[in-house]
Amino acid sequence: MEWLSDPAWIQQLINRTMLRVDEFLQPWVLVQAGLIAACFAIAHLAAKRLAPRIDIWLRNLDDKRLSRMRMLLVFARRLRPILFVLLAGGATIVMRAMTWPSRSYYLGIAASLAAAWVFVSIASRLIHNRVLRLIVTWSAWTFAAVTVLGLTERAIQVLDALAVNLGSVRLSLLLVIKAAFMLAVLLAVAGWLSGALSRRLGDVEDISPSMRVLTDKMMRVLFYGTAIIFALQSIGFDLTSITVLSGAIGLGLGFGLQKVVSNLVSGVILLVDKSIKPGDVISLGETFGWIASLGARYVSVVTRDGKEYLIPNEDLITGQVVNWSHTNNLVRLDIPFGVAYDSDPHQVRRVAREATATVERVSDSPAPVCHIVGFGDSSIDLLVRFWISDPSNGITNVRGNVYLALWDAFKEHGIEIPYPRRDVRILKDSESLAEKEPPQLS
Repeated sequence: MEWLSDPAWIQQLINRTMLRVDEFLQPWVLVQAGLIAACFAIAHLAAKRLAPRIDIWLRNLDDKRLSRMRMLLVFARRLRPILFVLLAGGATIVMRAMTWPSRSYYLGIAASLAAAWVFVSIASRLIHNRVLRLIVTWSAWTFAAVTVLGLTERAIQVLDALAVNLGSVRLSLLLVIKAAFMLAVLLAVAGWLSGALSRRLGDVEDISPSMRVLTDKMMRVLFYGTAIIFALQSIGFDLTSITVLSGAIGLGLGFGLQKVVSNLVSGVILLVDKSIKPGDVISLGETFGWIASLGARYVSVVTRDGKEYLIPNEDLITGQVVNWSHTNNLVRLDIPFGVAYDSDPHQVRRVAREATATVERVSDSPAPVCHIVGFGDSSIDLLVRFWISDPSNGITNVRGNVYLALWDAFKEHGIEIPYPRRDVRILKDSESLAEKEPPQLS
C-alpha cells in the first residue's frame, strides 16, 4: 500500500480529477447528459403507462406453466430499465453514426451500465435466498460497472493491497471477494440442481414418499458440500489444513451435541425403515394428526384443530407410536347404540347397515356391519362397525355423520331409542301394615 502515500501518485490523481471535471463541462458531454436524462424520462413515463396494461394481460394470460409466468413477471417488473436500455442504446447507435464515437462515450457507458443491471437482476432471480440474492446482485453489478469504466486493473490493485497476514497465509480483500462470489454462485447452482431433482422425484410414483425425502436430503448435502469444496479450492485454500478443525468438531459433536446428532441419525432411520412417511396419520401420546413433513431434526405433525407439533425424531424411535395408515389407509371405527326391547333386532341391524353405508366417507369394501353385543337394563345393545380410507380428514366428524344417519333412519322406520327404565311397585296393604304394633318380645 506504499503507492497510497506516494505524493506523486496523489498529485497525478488530482490532475486526472481536474481533467475529468473540465471534460464534463464540454458541450458534447452536456448534450450526452441531456440525452441520458431524456431517455430516462421517456422510459419512466412509458413504463408508467404500459405497466397497468401488461398487468392486465398477464392476469388474463391462459398459461398453466408457472415458470413461464414468473419469468414474464420478472421482465414486467423491470420494464423501466429495459426501456431505458433500448432508448439509450438506440441513441448511442445514432450518435456514433452521425458524429465522432467520443461524442457518445458517456451515453454508451450509461446504456452499458443499465444493460448490466438488467441482466444481473434477472439472472439473480435463480437464487431463492433473498439475502444471498442481494449480495450476488450488487457484487456482480459492481464488477460489471468496474469493467465498463475500465477500472479493473486499478480495482484489483486496491483490493489486493488491503490484506492481512495470518501466519503464513496472506488474506486480502480481493481473495475474500473471490471466495464469497464463487461460494454464492456455486451455492445457487447447487440449490437449483437440488430443487430440480426434488421436483423430478415428486413426479416419480414408483418411489415411496420416505425414499423421496431421503434421496432429496442426501443429494442436497452432496450438492452443497461439493459447492463449498470447489469454492475453497478455487481460491487456493488447502483443505488439509482443516483436519484439526474437523477433529475438534467431531469431539464437540460427541460431547455437547448428543441430542442433535441423535435426532439426525433417528431421522435417517425413520426414512430408511419407512415406519412413518409424509401423509401418515399417527397418534403419539395425546397428539393425533397427520405427518406434514419429515425434517432433519423433527417431524411436523398437523392436528385437526390446526396446531402443528414439531416432534423430535428420537421420540418417534424410542417411544410408542400408533400409525393408523402404515400399511394401508383403512381405519375401523365403532358406533355403539341401543334400541327398545319391542324393536325387531333383525330389522335394526339391516337399517343400521344401510344408514351407515349412505355416509359419504364410509368405505363400501369392507362394508359396514352391525352386531348385537348384549342385553342391557333398558335396551338391546348393538354396535355398528365401518371403515374409512381417509383418517387425515378427521374421525369425530365422520362419527357424527354416522350418528345422524342412524337417527334419521330410526325415525323413518319407527325404531325407538329408549330412555333408562325403572319399575316401581306399590303394595295395597302398606297402610295397614304400618298401623300394626310391633310384636312384643317375651
